Amino acid sequence: HVQLVESGGGSVQAGGSLRLSCAASGYTYNRNCMAWFRQAPGKEREGVAAIYSGDGSAIYTDSAKGRFTISQDNAKNTLYLQMNNLKVEDTAMYYCAADGVNLQLARANFEGQGTQVTVS
Repeated sequence: HVQLVESGGGSVQAGGSLRLSCAASGYTYNRNCMAWFRQAPGKEREGVAAIYSGDGSAIYTDSAKGRFTISQDNAKNTLYLQMNNLKVEDTAMYYCAADGVNLQLARANFEGQGTQVTVS
């Protein structure tokens, strides 16, 4: 049974930072790709960043480049998203995703319940 549990969301002023975490269990963590998606009210879900668990290589969508950093701790089976210089338009529910990740379409076989990020 795959379980992805996000944490670290909250409210922050524009220009501030947050670090999201995703604890993964029941999943072959080291053999696949994990990602962060987000969805703002009234908008479609969009990909933010993805990381390949094997070699740690990462890709970002334009909205995240230069401000967000995705990383992983294989020993802890945990995925992170460090978000700096946050903007009001970053306000969204952020979801951890794993297995069968398509960052462009923001789809994956497994997703967590999400953690809310609000920037004002």
